[in-house]
Amino acid sequence: MKLKKLFLYGAGAMLGLLAFAQLVPYGRAHTNPPVVREPRWDSPRTRELAVRACFDCHSNETRWPWYSNVAPVSWLVQRDVDEGRAALNFSRFDQSQKEAHESAEAVLEGEMPPWFYLPTHPEARLTADEQAELVRGLRATFGGD
Repeated sequence: MKLKKLFLYGAGAMLGLLAFAQLVPYGRAHTNPPVVREPRWDSPRTRELAVRACFDCHSNETRWPWYSNVAPVSWLVQRDVDEGRAALNFSRFDQSQKEAHESAEAVLEGEMPPWFYLPTHPEARLTADEQAELVRGLRATFGGD
């Protein structure tokens, strides 16, 4: 009986913390500033693959899923988008994008898209052929090793 009571108190405390976390304002701004200028893509196919695998974090065309409104997941999603746009933003090629030339290597080495993104975004999971296509296209578009 004590174990059941302990479990109920623990579950109530967790729900209370989850409810309290919703009051934290970070993570639900969900801005998509205007697209100023995209890169000169080497082909429409490269852009198509980049949209599937990269644009949610690396552009101003982020799709914000329902769970991006629920803390604490919203905090993680917002941080990933903020960091992704800061590193490389395909919507702001009116500004210098220093990481663009490294994008092909990040895809080739399996760093992008990150593993934790793929379970909730299956469309971003590229086949080996698609990954090779994207790497070739990014190299053609931005240069790099």
